[in-house]
Amino acid sequence: MQTVAQLLVKHLAAWGVTHVFGIPGKPVTPLVVEMDRQGLTFVLSKHEGGAGLAAAGYAYGGRSLGVALGTAGPGGVNMLTAAGQALASNLPVLFLTGQPPIREIGKVLGQDSTMFGTDLVKMFEPVTKFSARIERGDLLKTYLQHAMEQAFTGSKGPVHLSIPSDVLMEEIEEFELALPTHYPPVLSSNLQEVSDLLNRAERPLLLLGGGVHNQGAYRELAAFAELYNLPVITTPGGKGAFPTVHPLSVGPFGLGGTDAARDVLAQGIDVLVAVGTQLSDMETAGMGPGFFPKQVVQFDYDARFVGKTLPVPTIPVLGDLTANLRKLVELGAVREAQRQLEASAREAVACAQEAVPAADAWGGMLTGEQVMKVLRGALPASSQMFGDAGSHSFYAVKHFEVLEPGTFHFEEVYATMGRAIGYSIGAQLAEPERVVVCLTGDGCMFMNGTEVSTAVNYDAPVIFVVLNNERLDMVDKGMARHLGRAIGTVYETPLHAALFGESMGALSYRCRTANELHDAVASALSARQTAVIEVMVDPLEIPPTMARG
Repeated sequence: MQTVAQLLVKHLAAWGVTHVFGIPGKPVTPLVVEMDRQGLTFVLSKHEGGAGLAAAGYAYGGRSLGVALGTAGPGGVNMLTAAGQALASNLPVLFLTGQPPIREIGKVLGQDSTMFGTDLVKMFEPVTKFSARIERGDLLKTYLQHAMEQAFTGSKGPVHLSIPSDVLMEEIEEFELALPTHYPPVLSSNLQEVSDLLNRAERPLLLLGGGVHNQGAYRELAAFAELYNLPVITTPGGKGAFPTVHPLSVGPFGLGGTDAARDVLAQGIDVLVAVGTQLSDMETAGMGPGFFPKQVVQFDYDARFVGKTLPVPTIPVLGDLTANLRKLVELGAVREAQRQLEASAREAVACAQEAVPAADAWGGMLTGEQVMKVLRGALPASSQMFGDAGSHSFYAVKHFEVLEPGTFHFEEVYATMGRAIGYSIGAQLAEPERVVVCLTGDGCMFMNGTEVSTAVNYDAPVIFVVLNNERLDMVDKGMARHLGRAIGTVYETPLHAALFGESMGALSYRCRTANELHDAVASALSARQTAVIEVMVDPLEIPPTMARG
């Protein structure tokens, strides 16, 4: 016999979880103690929201389960935003919350998490795939199995379990559960029709969204695009799914998009293949009726949003993305051009690295474009960059060259400010040897910047690059454009991010020139310590986000 807390932590360890992110409290103390006993690192975050975002980043970096722990009542409520972000990013995160003893339910209790107080189970329902309270110890196996099945099957996502403190200490029969990672992939039934359509297409185009990153189907996508000779554009969140230096890459479309991508659509497309995107308004900004294709092929796991955005005939490709792409490659004819494209892609990567301007090529206040080009020249090609919510990331969408697929992550639809700060910490702890960069802004640092202390305390050498224009830039410029003036968007006393980082123990730099930025990145890479690099950028520069209505 073992307690619920012992068995739950035993399963986390067996599933490869090494770090759990959260803030302790009396209702979850048995779990924290048991994690310490069984060798799991409990990462003391600075806010439960930051803990949830770090757990999501851990799931992303490790391609496995992330775990966040919060106490009852406000502790759990503070994690709701992170759960919503994990749901939007399709990341398997287990949110664990506490509750006062189940035997005391219905009384006036501090931080009550039941229907008599703050019902966390109901609160988590809209932002998770599964939310439940374990009211008896013998229910742990059933509820944990349901939670993991929901987290890892179909479209992956977060789940929530609330466990009262006395239930955590109940002794129950031992059991073993494996993560559900071996379900057979589901193939769409119309792949031959899609293959025939693409072989006939005269002006096809491949549009990649952020969902590609969840599957990691980068090789399959490259083979698919090359085989059917599909030019590639991306949504902002799809940035990084395809190397920007590949001969078939046209660039991003929409917010932060390029003129080249816009021109391709304006010239007329007969078949648009949408992969990893549900074609939301944030992903199709600027795509008016004149840009509509004649037909859409839309990949998705289910049909909920297929054909809902563009009023043109749409063929759904349902089921597992990776398996469907592999089958389509099998169905297509082998082309000699594929080998030539691969050789050209290798040459393009080398040329792109050589083409980055020298750090001293610019003078005066830095622009967003210049920052991205300096970063590209200073960072290793394999660096993992997480873009936060704001203008800074749209500069990266437009100007930051991705040399290896899967090395840039940005989510533009749910768009939690400060999420990249937590994501980068979790991803760094999941991949300690990788160079991880957080691209963020002063507004996002105000939201979630205290988590830099978490990175320092747990030796996570994340490089936090903070573009500081002393305002909420994207809102400021958008409001000014649409209303004629901006209200409540400029900080009267702005953030000094370098001093902020220094106060938490991070290496800190404040940069005003390209040389200073280049040298700061080199110093941070050499030190392999948590670093905050503040870049003072032009507050009057118009960001590449004006395509949004």
